[in-house]
Amino acid sequence: MHAASAQTQPVLPLYAGLVPNSKPSRVREVVEKQAGGSIRISNVTEPTLTVFRPAQPNGTAVIICPGGGYARLAMDHEGYDVARRLNDWGITAFVLKYRLPNAESQLDKATAPLLDAQQALRLVRQRSQEYSLNPARIGLMGFSAGGHLAATAGTAHRVVPGTPAGTFSATSATPDFLVLLYPVISFSDSLAHLGSRTNLLGEHPTATQIQLYSADEQVTVQTPPVFLVHAQDDAAVKVQNSLRFYEACLQHRVPAEMHLYPKGGHGFGMRNASTQDEWMDRLRNWLTAGGWLR
Repeated sequence: MHAASAQTQPVLPLYAGLVPNSKPSRVREVVEKQAGGSIRISNVTEPTLTVFRPAQPNGTAVIICPGGGYARLAMDHEGYDVARRLNDWGITAFVLKYRLPNAESQLDKATAPLLDAQQALRLVRQRSQEYSLNPARIGLMGFSAGGHLAATAGTAHRVVPGTPAGTFSATSATPDFLVLLYPVISFSDSLAHLGSRTNLLGEHPTATQIQLYSADEQVTVQTPPVFLVHAQDDAAVKVQNSLRFYEACLQHRVPAEMHLYPKGGHGFGMRNASTQDEWMDRLRNWLTAGGWLR
């Protein structure tokens, strides 16, 4: 599924009025169409949710954070395509076009993506009645750097500076479950995807920043249940990222299920061509067992 079919879906602005943690700039959104027709978006200044509604909603929603190293967003195979599949299961899906770190257009580039992910969770909960959703069944799904964003939102049990005041900020910004695909988790020197870390925190992050944005170090007993998928031969984001997060979940008694494949590399989206096993089938089983698919 490519740009034309995505454009038929309703698009919600994430914020009413001014976008928090932003400043006037000459930055303009760039939409690139790749050779195969896939879409990459960069320089996001107006974050949105693209809504995919199933024929028969079952009350569960998933907000999807595409990957792209905090430099761009892979909107189709890590966004729109996945939303369509979730619709087949009765899940209402929202593809998040979040702001990518940009010091030119943001007051604090390190917190802009997290602000948007938290606001997406609030907005979906605020409008849950309109979309026939149970506000206690709102999940967050992320791929690669989008997985880092989802994991950060799932473990950030704090109010981020710049959070809008009023009714929206009073709504929970914690997901009810996390689905993480080959996620960037640790910002430690040995494990970090350096492109993601540099884009978010700059060339010389402090030890405090590295710890705060290493999701495995932020897991608590409050962290929601987690579903993880990674390939052992991932050369971009080391599989130890998922292993670290899984171990942190074990330590804090957070329910977690992990599927590791010997091959598949990075960025395979819904289909790991190296195996006949479909991780989406495993996800469906997990969602059913958790009571999110009924």
